[in-house]
Amino acid sequence: MCWKQISAALAILTSIPTAWAQSWDQGRVITGDRAVLQHRERPAVENAIVDDRLKTLLPQLMDETGIDMWLVINREYAEDPIYFTLVPQPTFAARRTTMLVFHRHNDELDMLTINRYPLGESYAPAWQGGELDEQWAALGALIAEKNPDKIGVNMSRDWPIADGLTHGLYQRLVSVLTPELQQRLTSAETLVVRWAETRNRQETEIYGHVVGLARMVIGEAFSSEVITPGVTTTDDVAWYIRQRFEDLNLAPWFMPYVNIQRPGLACEEEQAFCGERGVIRRGDVLHTDVGICYLKLCTDTQEMGYVANLGEQDAPKGLKAALRVGNRWQDHLTSSFEVGLTGNQILAQTHEKCRKGRMICSTYTHPIGFVGHAPGPTIGMWDNQGETPVRGDWPLYPDTCYAIEGNVKASVSEWNDQLVQIKLEQSACYDGEKVRYLAGRQTQWHVIK
Repeated sequence: MCWKQISAALAILTSIPTAWAQSWDQGRVITGDRAVLQHRERPAVENAIVDDRLKTLLPQLMDETGIDMWLVINREYAEDPIYFTLVPQPTFAARRTTMLVFHRHNDELDMLTINRYPLGESYAPAWQGGELDEQWAALGALIAEKNPDKIGVNMSRDWPIADGLTHGLYQRLVSVLTPELQQRLTSAETLVVRWAETRNRQETEIYGHVVGLARMVIGEAFSSEVITPGVTTTDDVAWYIRQRFEDLNLAPWFMPYVNIQRPGLACEEEQAFCGERGVIRRGDVLHTDVGICYLKLCTDTQEMGYVANLGEQDAPKGLKAALRVGNRWQDHLTSSFEVGLTGNQILAQTHEKCRKGRMICSTYTHPIGFVGHAPGPTIGMWDNQGETPVRGDWPLYPDTCYAIEGNVKASVSEWNDQLVQIKLEQSACYDGEKVRYLAGRQTQWHVIK
């Protein structure tokens, strides 16, 4: 199936979360059952994306990082973290010992396998079948024949996603190489991180659909269809969200979390997080944190809700003002994005803008993509608002996506000036010039009437 056909098929589906994003503040909920592809339909979409990434993105990144040959070697039940981003679906494991070889030469990229089983159209088998010793000998012979100057292998001290080559496999690899070729082995750390953090056009187009599904379920959960004040608990809502994702065949990558704030529950300026779990009552502020993975793309979303008192139709003015402070913090952060700046530099700029605006803010933004906490520039951590070594030193690149995550604290006049913590997280992509929210961002309260 070509990309045009896939794109046309998704156009109808993506209109559902888009319509929801435009109407959620009017209290209308649009069911998402029709918006999710059946499992049988997903491989065509995922494989078209993988094929495009392999043919267009990977050659660029190998040139950028100076790696002539990249080896991804893993075994069943001990798969390299990057393996499933490189192979077509449905693939459930690295069968026996699976070897992928990417060789860049004369502006061409050869994608080869040395495997017991074939892997599909994108890969040409350089060896197939036979015994394990023969397989390793075939790999050594192939490397000697190609004679690359720089051989990248997935070993890293600092990036787990780039540390997929086990010690045992490394020993086997070294044993089939000449001493000269052994000296050409180098960490593929930078290549792996760049591969994992970079999104192509197709992924960016689909990503808003995926994020919209997550936001849609939050809108359903923060409604009177789910919450009965005085009866429903925060755990009830969290499990509703979890079950709703399961019913939609959407995989959560962590258990949803829901908590409450209310007058009398102290929220101090020095507290990292404010909020408790328990029975939801009228006048409560709700917060949830959810994440799903669909079509090989993961989301991470936090939003706020308000349970209206009897006779109320909206959130109090003080809470509305607090949410606007949260949106200003988001603007301070995203306006600091600039190609080449590190996560630590962006964090420092954001906090300086908060200081000048007399805002109590905390920033802990991270990349998203194939996994929820993806590699790339870390922009603060909830328990470290200073410089983060290594990950915070990673520079910002175009065509990368982030969970714009953090919180602000603001006083609420209706709560006798008690602080409320506005905890926000929305998925967004950076194209090298602007940060664009993939399915909008929360600018109005979810109100449970």
